[in-house]
Amino acid sequence: MGSSELLQQFVNALSLGSTYALLALGLAMVFSVMGLVNFAYGELVAVTGYTMYLLVTRGVPWWIAMLCGIAAAVALSLLMERIAFRPLRNASFLTLLFSSFAVSVIIQNVFRATVSPRQKGVPSPEFLSEVVHLGPLTASWLTVITTAVAAASLATLVVFLRRSVAGVSMRAAAEDFDVTRLMGVKANGVIALAFAISGLLAGIAGVLWVARLGAVAPHMGFVPVLKAFIATVIGGLGSLQGAVFGGFVLAFIEITFHVILPSSLQPMVDPFALLIVGVILYFKPQGLLGGSGGM
Repeated sequence: MGSSELLQQFVNALSLGSTYALLALGLAMVFSVMGLVNFAYGELVAVTGYTMYLLVTRGVPWWIAMLCGIAAAVALSLLMERIAFRPLRNASFLTLLFSSFAVSVIIQNVFRATVSPRQKGVPSPEFLSEVVHLGPLTASWLTVITTAVAAASLATLVVFLRRSVAGVSMRAAAEDFDVTRLMGVKANGVIALAFAISGLLAGIAGVLWVARLGAVAPHMGFVPVLKAFIATVIGGLGSLQGAVFGGFVLAFIEITFHVILPSSLQPMVDPFALLIVGVILYFKPQGLLGGSGGM
């Protein structure tokens, strides 16, 4: 493989890793504060896609539909917290886990009953599929925009967590939630903010995911939440830095296998990637950055 092709694959992995990092950070945000692995998180991606589908097919401009999709993800995330998880605040980990599975199944069936059980296409602006030349590299505008949007979102979140009072409260809660509450920080406010940010990140990632797939389906949230969970495990559950790092590590592993495996073995990319993840966790059971809770 020549240097230009290697650089090309690096760009591809950077784009894919950007989406994984957004998803993983949203999942880790809630886990670090509440200890909840929210497996209904993928439905935030789905509701973004369905909102865009319903609006775009009715003639609403794509950009407005995109913003409405992100807003719908934030609203659904807050609704999950208020209705499904707040009453179970002091419940066991397994109870919260099963509750998140139940929420996921309910939302998927709502999509099936109200829209369609089948996949629906979501038209995207044509320029997103156009190719841009960056020296010896070629990439679609979607790849460039995905990387830029993810970088801007992550940078904004870092500034928020480090410079704002609410952000510092969240970082403190991620380190030791009980002590943070004793210092006067309102638990409901911190958790609701974590869910809101989680929804925002899922909405942004959902727009990029839908633009990449060009379609929505009731079960479309499964792959994003699975990738996000794997990324957080790679980086270290409870570590916000680790979630971002794990997202990029997972993307680079997948792209590497896409490149080195022959076409007959391409369906085995995910199993091989999981094998590498298993090896990483064998030597680093707490994840690559386990214990680094802050950003």
